[in-house]
Amino acid sequence: MSARAARVLVVEDEAHLAEVVSDNLEIEGYEVEVVDHGERALETIRQARHDLVLLDVMLPGIDGFTICETARAEGIKTPVLFLTAKGSTDDRVRGLEAGGDDYLAKPFDLQELILRVAAILRRTEWFQADSPVGDTLVLGDVTLDFRSYSLTRGDRTQQISEKETMILRCLAERAGDVVSRAEILDTVWGYDAFPTSRTVDNFIVRLRRLIEPDARSPRYIHTVRGTGYRLTP
Repeated sequence: MSARAARVLVVEDEAHLAEVVSDNLEIEGYEVEVVDHGERALETIRQARHDLVLLDVMLPGIDGFTICETARAEGIKTPVLFLTAKGSTDDRVRGLEAGGDDYLAKPFDLQELILRVAAILRRTEWFQADSPVGDTLVLGDVTLDFRSYSLTRGDRTQQISEKETMILRCLAERAGDVVSRAEILDTVWGYDAFPTSRTVDNFIVRLRRLIEPDARSPRYIHTVRGTGYRLTP
């Protein structure tokens, strides 16, 4: 991040937990704002004043999953770390596919939280920095713009998600090499964000539908069985 302190929005309706999290983040040098209601949280996120949102799922008003889905649908790219007692596998999948960047189940260790916050901010810095492969990726008649998250095929342009863009950039920066699912998770979400490769595989399926001439017989994004994926420009 830049020299200024990173700004973190804590969305948590349990007052004591919000205070503990806020105090520890401030000790680490972050600027912190706390909101305890879903609808107020969404309005605050829309103001785009923060570098990261720590988002509880079970909130008064709108739940955290809906907040994140709504923000992503509106083009808001602020990273989101879910903090929630809903720690089942299905909940983790839903949180990440709603646009979350990481998922930490309660009760959690404060030091782990601090490490995950720092990791998300580092990933954001990587993605905002200039890529060694440039701002665009050309695959046949498809052009992806890493900056605008836009994908152009022929005369049709559409927006894709930040995560889809990050996965393609991760693969493009190592074009021709096999990139493991674990490496993709580490680069795009953080290795501990999810315990299996299911999320990565789901995103690859969607990307093939967007990019490949025939998604069932990929020309560009190849599966390396038991390992991961390889991008062949």
